[in-house]
Amino acid sequence: MKGAVLVAIAASIGNFLQGWDNATIAGAIIYIKEDLDLGTTVEGLVVAMSLIGATVITTCSGAISDWVGRRPMLILSSILYFISGLIMLWSPNVYVLCIARLLDGFGIGLAVTLVPIYISETAPSEIRGLLNTLPQFTGSGGMFLSYCMIFGMSLLASPSWRLMLGVLSIPSILYFVLTVFYLPESPRWLVSKGKMLEAKQVLQKLRGIEDVSGEMALLVEGLGIGGETSIEEYIIGPADELADGPDPDSDKDRIKLYGPEQGLSWVAKPVTGQSSLALVSRHGSMANQNMPLMDPLVTLFGSVHEKLPETGSMRSMLFPNFGSMFSAADPHGKEERWDEESLQREGEGYASEAAGGDSDDNLHSPLISRQATSMEKDMAHGSAMGVRRHSSLMQGAGEQGGATGIGGGWQLAWKWSEREGQDGKKEGGFKRIYLHEEGVSGSRRGSIVSLPGADVPPVGEYVQAAALVSQPALYSKELQDQHPVGPAMVHPSQTASKGPIWAALFEPGVKHALIVGIGIQILQQFSGINGVLYYTPQILEDAGVEVLLSSMGLSSNSASFLISAFTTLLMLPCIGVGMRLMDTSGRRTLLLTTIPVLIVTLVVLVIFEMVTISTVVNAAISTACVIIYFCCFVTAYGPVPNILCSEIFPTRVRGLCIAICALVYWISDIIVTYTLPVMLSAFGLAGIFGIYAVVCVISWVFVFLKVPETKGMPLEVITEFFSVGARQVAAAKDE
Repeated sequence: MKGAVLVAIAASIGNFLQGWDNATIAGAIIYIKEDLDLGTTVEGLVVAMSLIGATVITTCSGAISDWVGRRPMLILSSILYFISGLIMLWSPNVYVLCIARLLDGFGIGLAVTLVPIYISETAPSEIRGLLNTLPQFTGSGGMFLSYCMIFGMSLLASPSWRLMLGVLSIPSILYFVLTVFYLPESPRWLVSKGKMLEAKQVLQKLRGIEDVSGEMALLVEGLGIGGETSIEEYIIGPADELADGPDPDSDKDRIKLYGPEQGLSWVAKPVTGQSSLALVSRHGSMANQNMPLMDPLVTLFGSVHEKLPETGSMRSMLFPNFGSMFSAADPHGKEERWDEESLQREGEGYASEAAGGDSDDNLHSPLISRQATSMEKDMAHGSAMGVRRHSSLMQGAGEQGGATGIGGGWQLAWKWSEREGQDGKKEGGFKRIYLHEEGVSGSRRGSIVSLPGADVPPVGEYVQAAALVSQPALYSKELQDQHPVGPAMVHPSQTASKGPIWAALFEPGVKHALIVGIGIQILQQFSGINGVLYYTPQILEDAGVEVLLSSMGLSSNSASFLISAFTTLLMLPCIGVGMRLMDTSGRRTLLLTTIPVLIVTLVVLVIFEMVTISTVVNAAISTACVIIYFCCFVTAYGPVPNILCSEIFPTRVRGLCIAICALVYWISDIIVTYTLPVMLSAFGLAGIFGIYAVVCVISWVFVFLKVPETKGMPLEVITEFFSVGARQVAAAKDE
């Protein structure tokens, strides 16, 4: 876990450089327009040039990162930062300066687009929100340090704007060193390219554990998302206990569950009418009936989080009293785990026959372990049973969860459903399921509880679980030998490239996610934050901030820089609060709570721009409102859009979809930033703050109706929910 945190911190330096650049140009532009005698239009162009560069690079960054990987693009970002800093240090005229700002924009665009993807793909589900808020924290930290530097330079007799801008090259060297020598490639990207062994090694370093078979299986299964997914419910327990239940006819309805580790199984009894998740999926909810415009997806996600007992906990929450649903630990304390290279040495790897023996690109390698524990080997001599039933429940394994835990209280398993065909022969098939424990009473060791509506009153140790059920992407040859279902399955990366990648954008779940991602990015930008940030010194100067600091003998420029530095300093603890709450209160709740505060501060600014009490009072209130606006914004509305966009798209098109959202972000940013000087002269501060307040109202309504809560959920589960929700929307339109 420590590895994932350190990697996220290192990647976030790219956003530190973005924050540094934003603050630097906000201060340096005052001296640039005086030195180079710039008009209003050219002044806006110099500031917006980096945004133009970010927009241009964003159009291709996502698709290229899906092709070559996340890490090479982050390395390129650090190089562009360094080169642009050197050119800005030299800039003899406005034309060279604009070229340097364009290159700087390329670096910013790559960092802003890809750092959230990289962190989401490497972070554990339980702290993904916290780690993905780090870019906001480092960005604001970069702004604070930059404003401190600019304030110090403003006290000089002749401040050098070239030096202000050129300092960017120094921290970019650290970013380059870390990206080259420390950052690993994203394990999800590696799995998407079939590099299973390398992905496994990266995951082991990131998680600090050896057994990552469950998460490896999750990553492969995530490549196959987009098919028909259903929501079902089970009573799950040891095979013997359910088999000895009071209903002798119940065996015909039982199904087996297999975890990512071989030799261990559970038996599940399908039940109906118990799961609120399933009920919401089938019938919607009262919230949707009372609020017709509310997206069914919002209610569907909410039904999960209402039942999540300890959101954000690092501990597995399914089967809380007896640890993981499956465990590879044998009773003698020895653990034998699947290893691709050992399978090849022993000649057991059925994949090596098809893949030519390349262990690093072994696309068919079984994710369910084929190595038996010593107990299995002993039992194999006296039993012809297929998959043994000595689960962690029977063995009394520890409570920290095993390979099946995939984060946020979710567990991965496969089920084998068998029935008798028309010809009298038994037939069946595998399906992949994501299990989520239902919050029902009585799920305790040794308890005997009868659940109303359940077909079979469960006895002994059991849990009630809802499940997302879909077609599997991959399972082992051994299970196929036990349950013949046709030709061997292949790694999804071998089939993903057969169709055009753009076709995936038209899948219902992806289209639905794009609406959410694009909508929240547009509204975030038109709430005015980046325009205000770029021109904070000028806005504060117009608000009369020099009156507050006149006793210190500071010029109006120096006073505005000092207030800007103080503002960004106050942002840091506010972002810290956001980091703490992102995985507990959740993204949606933070937005719905903080956006009203933004509205109030903007309305107060409008009022005190139109009504003058006194110069000092107006300046103090205006400054306080700007500070509150900034601090409240960075707590939620700043980081959440990027976090959401990095979570809601499937792995195979994540880079492309985020690039689309980022392109919308940068276009909106250019419009806001480039038009702000014109709006200031045309409408004044009261006019533009009034416009921003209206946009914030629209933002709150959009979040309430359309943005689901994604805290603590594995990325693959989130995209499955979008697939289910998209079908609900389509069904509602047909009715």
